[in-house]
Amino acid sequence: MTRVLVLNGPNLGRLGRRQPEIYGSLTHAGLREHLVGTGEGLGLEVEVRQTDSEAEMINWLHEAADEQLPVVINPAAWSHYSIAIADAVAQLEAPVVEVHLSNIAAREEFRHHSVVSAYVTGTIAGLGASGYDYALAHISALTDSEETRTDPAQINPGLTQGMITGRQETV
Repeated sequence: MTRVLVLNGPNLGRLGRRQPEIYGSLTHAGLREHLVGTGEGLGLEVEVRQTDSEAEMINWLHEAADEQLPVVINPAAWSHYSIAIADAVAQLEAPVVEVHLSNIAAREEFRHHSVVSAYVTGTIAGLGASGYDYALAHISALTDSEETRTDPAQINPGLTQGMITGRQETV
């Protein structure tokens, strides 16, 4: 199994409590549990971490660089100004997917640009927690052998809009 780090930046430990109208009602613990299960289904060993410390995030990125680990990163507010995080991401040779729960291009002007994006394989924004599922599917497709490769078009994120927003769905 390929080991993948999912690294979440500042304030993401408060998912489910912080601005649920933007970020949904899924907690970080719920996200972690979901992503570990999604990873298992894709043949990935997923380790989810969250920190409000820029130094700790940089250390985790160095660990990923040293161990050649693929990374899914939500740098959160650091996206917009942390050259240190961008420099650490630039050292990674394995696939790196940047994920944002909200559509940063449709929010406040200062959120429109990510200094990290120039150094990642791809960016997913505005799809809520499902963006992480798609990021893992992409990494799985890049790292699996031809015989076991998962077709990303076949991925069902497994999160309903109700789970993401906390609202019940009606059929």
